[in-house]
Amino acid sequence: MSLTVQKITERIIARSAKSRAKYLARMQQAGDNIPDRKQLSCGNLAHGFAACEPEVKNTLKMMNAAHIGIITSYNDMLSAHQPYQRFPAIIKQAAAEMGSTAQVAGATAAMCDGVTQGQPGMELSLFSRDNIAMSAAIGLSHNMFDAALYLGVCDKIVPGLVMGALRFGYLPTVFVPAGPMPSGLANDEKTRIRQDYAQGKVGRDELLQAESDSYHSAGTCTFYGTANTNQMLMEFMGLHLPGSSFVNPENSLRDLLTAEATSQVLRITKQSGQYTPLYAVLTEKAFVNGIVGLHATGGSTNLTIHLIAMARAAGIILTWQDFADLSKIVPLIARVYPNGIADVNHFHAAGGLPYVIGQLLEGDLLHEDVTTLMGQGLHRYTQEPFIEAGQVVFKAGAAQSLNQEIVRPITDPFSLEGGLQVLTGNLGTGVIKSSSLKDAQKIIEAPAVIFHSQHDLQAAFDAGELDRNCMVVVRFQGPKANGMPELHKLTPLLGVLQDKGYQVGLVTDGRMSGASGKVPAAIHISPEALSGGPLARVRDGDMIYLNTHTGVLAIRLSEAELESRSIASADLSDSHFGVGRELFAHMRLAVSTPEEGATVFRFEDFEE
Repeated sequence: MSLTVQKITERIIARSAKSRAKYLARMQQAGDNIPDRKQLSCGNLAHGFAACEPEVKNTLKMMNAAHIGIITSYNDMLSAHQPYQRFPAIIKQAAAEMGSTAQVAGATAAMCDGVTQGQPGMELSLFSRDNIAMSAAIGLSHNMFDAALYLGVCDKIVPGLVMGALRFGYLPTVFVPAGPMPSGLANDEKTRIRQDYAQGKVGRDELLQAESDSYHSAGTCTFYGTANTNQMLMEFMGLHLPGSSFVNPENSLRDLLTAEATSQVLRITKQSGQYTPLYAVLTEKAFVNGIVGLHATGGSTNLTIHLIAMARAAGIILTWQDFADLSKIVPLIARVYPNGIADVNHFHAAGGLPYVIGQLLEGDLLHEDVTTLMGQGLHRYTQEPFIEAGQVVFKAGAAQSLNQEIVRPITDPFSLEGGLQVLTGNLGTGVIKSSSLKDAQKIIEAPAVIFHSQHDLQAAFDAGELDRNCMVVVRFQGPKANGMPELHKLTPLLGVLQDKGYQVGLVTDGRMSGASGKVPAAIHISPEALSGGPLARVRDGDMIYLNTHTGVLAIRLSEAELESRSIASADLSDSHFGVGRELFAHMRLAVSTPEEGATVFRFEDFEE
């Protein structure tokens, strides 16, 4: 395979050797005790199956049939998770048909960044990931299970579930998607109406109708943001059934795939003789495959944080340099909104993940020699599911792109480099999503305009103060300051300025995720302003230079002049109370940097 991919993988393995060995030793020791429930006293076990049907109780008493723990993110407010209401019944029926059993072991929080966007609740979003990991652990801590199924889709839910699942890495594990909603209002029309509203050309009624036509039914939002990037990763890393990520919730194939996921997790339990624990799937090679998929599809910038946190839960230490080096050699072969006009349904129809994985395997950019829930070899993920005689069968996926405006062969990519870059310079280290930028926007130099809140920017925009070339700096938005919210309310405003012909960019220690769109946005800047990072020394009018080709983000000052400046401060009290934010004070104090996964977990049990 690619010598560069191999070298990057080898250095990750070497860097992680001690922590990974400790993790594996703990998981292997725990796996020796499967089924967990044989350790329970009679009183423990009686409590564990008290509400079960008699036949389920009898099966659990026997100890020789596998028992599945279901961790669900179901709620009926969020479109992506509403379909999970029906999944436990499907799982239990499929398990019973194989002489096994299943229980809902626990539920996790599942918040929607779309609902909280620009609202105080967004400041809980990133921290909800660690909360989800803990909730998953609470559910499985009853020690009743031989395998686990995880039901979750969106932004922080899948990374949190993976982090929690890895603490039970000795259990065979499958992640079960719910699929995207059918396509709604065309993405370019939605963008136009948002920008018209920002300029006062249309009213709230028209905007609400456009948004309702875009987000209109059960299922994941159809743009290629963090939620759908998560789904991509679960296939690239071998934790979904092949080709299952983007099947709509009401498609007749969806429920059959849920039943098949149940059957497959039972096939890889100890009772089946094909024991495949999660720790054998999520290896260093699997994480490298995930990063390659992120670059090749122009996925969400949030995963530059989440993948690091997920990997550390497995004893694997990733760095942003790993992302940067892989970006240089992985071509961009997919364009999905906001990187193009197509949504994930169009992407799926054009060949989707089976085609993309096949192309990257042909280009020697993925580790084929990995363990997946389907067995050995990533080539299994070039298949897609079909229905035959009421059953799921897997057949070869598209060998050629069915729409080269959406997916292209690796020999003719949209770009020779990946869709994400790491930026470094005297302002710190950050990331940028470049896959949706035009060439003229990939290098920008403009004077700084400083804000300490995304809401302050709206007032400046309305007053016409931003009608010029400018580099908007929104600081004190890092994890320690206010939980590192996404700042998507800025995108329509900055897009309007861009359309007026101004050079416009954004620099922030906050987040933008996979929906950052056409505005150059240098995000996740670390160290953050609250920690005294260089952003806290920037002043209005300072010239800031951003170059995605060279990976440079810099202020046009000498090091001595920058260091001599006083550090700005901000009143963050409004961000520390209301909608439960006071409950997360301990997380703001304990959280690590974005480069370290922005997590409150340290995993001291196996890290040096």
